[in-house]
Amino acid sequence: MNNVNLAQLRAFLAVIDEGGFGAASDALRISQSAVSHAVAALERAVGCRVLVRQGRPRPTAFGERILGHARTAVSATDSITELAARRDGLPTGTLRLAAPPTVCQGLLPELLTGWRHDYPQLAVHVLEGEDDEVADWLAGAAVDVAVLVDPPGGEGVRIGSDVFQALLPHDHPLAGQDVIDVTDLDDDPFLLSCGGCERHLREVYRLGRAQLNPAHRIREMGTLLAMVAAGMGVTVVPGLAAAMLDPRLVLVPLRQRVTRELVLTGPPGRPWHPAVTALVEAVAERSRAQARSGG
Repeated sequence: MNNVNLAQLRAFLAVIDEGGFGAASDALRISQSAVSHAVAALERAVGCRVLVRQGRPRPTAFGERILGHARTAVSATDSITELAARRDGLPTGTLRLAAPPTVCQGLLPELLTGWRHDYPQLAVHVLEGEDDEVADWLAGAAVDVAVLVDPPGGEGVRIGSDVFQALLPHDHPLAGQDVIDVTDLDDDPFLLSCGGCERHLREVYRLGRAQLNPAHRIREMGTLLAMVAAGMGVTVVPGLAAAMLDPRLVLVPLRQRVTRELVLTGPPGRPWHPAVTALVEAVAERSRAQARSGG
């Protein structure tokens, strides 16, 4: 077997992550022909196909087996390069950050603006996914850093606490209330968000000693908002969804108070990219400074 090199692995990963050879070419800033040659050279080196090329490229069975190793090798090399370039200076390079939709719209804009100011040589590319997808991407090294919901471990830094609220059409009879009970929603079809918030919603109903009987189960947040706006039912969503609402929708606080903790963290079980460590430490220090000042 011939030697496998990092250029081949980068091309392989870029084709998978970007969804095609052309997009991989743009991401790597090399020609599409160079991407194709690199993947072909990888396949010659390992002695079998690593990609299925029909339609959107995807890993073969062997490609799946080497995918995690490829990500680890490329990530480790990038980390070494970053450490050498950074030394005692500011972090540089490119990070892939994943977060749920409500976090992407409600929290990330302010964070990204601050990072762009503090670390001008660091590029952060955002991927939006549901709670379980984000956790899987981080564990599988598809991203370098993520905002996780209620993670079990102690690593990372808390960036917010989000309270669940009722989401209603603006002309709903309960829309003007200061606070409502979850049982007040029983007169309307309930639209269950099952993209990661389902366990929180079930806790809301448990606290209200009520039975959760969803009329529809919706995974995408955009679809959920559109259905409530169209008068097809009501639901309960994280408070950060406020950043995604149009004038047809309102949030109303619930007596049953259920929160979720949002944590910025690197991958579990392996070394973090140095820039991830720098970002997490910077957010933690800012939180400590606000606590000292009472802000």
